[in-house]
Amino acid sequence: MNRSRKSNPHISGPAISPPAITGRETAADLVDQAFLAYNGARLREAARLLTERMLEEDVTVALSITGALTPAGLGMSALIPLIEAGFVDWIVSTGANLYHDTHFGIGLSMHRGHFQADDVALREQGVVRIYDVFFDYSVLLDTDAFFREVIAGPEFQRTMSTAEFHYLCGKFVRAREEALGIGRRSLLAAAYEFGVPIYTSSPGDSSIGMNVAAKALEGNRLQFDINADVNETAAIVWDAKAGGGKSAVWVLGGGSPKNFLLQTEPQIQEVLGIAEKGHDYFMAVTDARPDTGGLSGATPAEAVSWGKIDPDKLPDTVICYCDSTIALPLLTAYALARHAPRRQRRLYDRRADLMKRLKQAYHEVGRAKQGAGNK
Repeated sequence: MNRSRKSNPHISGPAISPPAITGRETAADLVDQAFLAYNGARLREAARLLTERMLEEDVTVALSITGALTPAGLGMSALIPLIEAGFVDWIVSTGANLYHDTHFGIGLSMHRGHFQADDVALREQGVVRIYDVFFDYSVLLDTDAFFREVIAGPEFQRTMSTAEFHYLCGKFVRAREEALGIGRRSLLAAAYEFGVPIYTSSPGDSSIGMNVAAKALEGNRLQFDINADVNETAAIVWDAKAGGGKSAVWVLGGGSPKNFLLQTEPQIQEVLGIAEKGHDYFMAVTDARPDTGGLSGATPAEAVSWGKIDPDKLPDTVICYCDSTIALPLLTAYALARHAPRRQRRLYDRRADLMKRLKQAYHEVGRAKQGAGNK
């Protein structure tokens, strides 16, 4: 077989010829120069997708968070800097990440331990373990007490979306940070300051929800409005797209937050009957396999079949099979090094207007309009 190498499209990519690592490289330099193949290359592709496409001014960026990231300190080291730089516009998180995040904001501590510790001995000594993160059992009790005191306040005696609940909680956590003089340590507090709405797809599935349930036994009137969560998140995406912009999703892990973030497009298209094509950019970090049928490993190509991802934008999707505790710090460092801060969208402040726009579209061009025409 006599074929010219120059004409073969399969070997037209850049030659693999990296410079030697010197130890003086920045994290961003290392990603660009040494992450050339396998999942290292996928992480480099994710970093470039983030900085070259997802962080354009007309893109609204959503982040979903699963896994115990905040107990490992990644709220302080990565998530808060991303919010401060305007790189994350809205969030869907497990309740557990927000609960453990609160420890830091109210002056409690978590410590590095070892994953091979004797758990029976830890229990006897009042130590709780999240893999290799250790903390005193009193941290749970003190955080529970904080939330019970907060939600007993008059502003919580009503039904609200989880975004509103987290915003109000963030206000109190920020006040505690200021009183303690400890600086910005809580993701909840940072989201409150910068108007970044945080939703929880399963609000009862965490110690925060457990304390809300306990207070209900005393007559507390706080209730979570799940309908508002579904419609508000869809409204954020609809407004971004209807206004001529784009929607990007950044997934850390998978599970319910991933689906809740992605289902915004089926809510718009399938349920509300409003014409749309799907999210424009998809970037995921996961260690789950796709062939088991689990949501955490579901690929962007699979999401196309649900209308979650615009099929024309599949080239602008990356899935990196890597531990989030490795990928998130590197992606954060890369983004901060390669892209200037963006304006703060403060989507939390715009929730009422976004809902008004979605409702108007539903009644003017969506299923409500279609149903009225069939009567």
